[in-house]
Amino acid sequence: MYSLAMAVVGNSADAEEVVADAFAQVWRTAGRYDPARGSVGAWLSTITRTRGLDLLRSRKRRLRALERSAATDRDGLALEISAPSDAPDRKAEHSDDQRLVGRSLADLPEAQRRVIELAYFRGLSQSEIAAELKQPLGTVKTRMRSGMEKLRKALTPYLSELRP
Repeated sequence: MYSLAMAVVGNSADAEEVVADAFAQVWRTAGRYDPARGSVGAWLSTITRTRGLDLLRSRKRRLRALERSAATDRDGLALEISAPSDAPDRKAEHSDDQRLVGRSLADLPEAQRRVIELAYFRGLSQSEIAAELKQPLGTVKTRMRSGMEKLRKALTPYLSELRP
């Protein structure tokens, strides 16, 4: 869950917050899990990804508010706060994981890779992806599902090597 959160939010402190929020949601909604709809891992991944996207969206809202307030301020502009950096050993592990996932993504057909990148790295919803690519929503959903299945097959042998 941590690796997925890192891929979505790109910051270790935010990823930890996302995972904590996801586990809190799991605790509150555990009775709603339906094994017929998918595995526990898929359920947890969906919750984690959703919490990460929620965080990104709230950041965008805050950034827009700051930009509006900075635009009206004639005395100066607000300075961007830099994100804390990871420890060097964690950066190396993260870099290895990124290369592995990057190679697996590169092996996907272009159309499938594009919708996955838009969803997971830009935080777009499937409806937003359909609008951006000017494609039917059903096409985007099918490409997303097929691409994710191919990624799962490609990464399954390496799951024990990926860091949390």
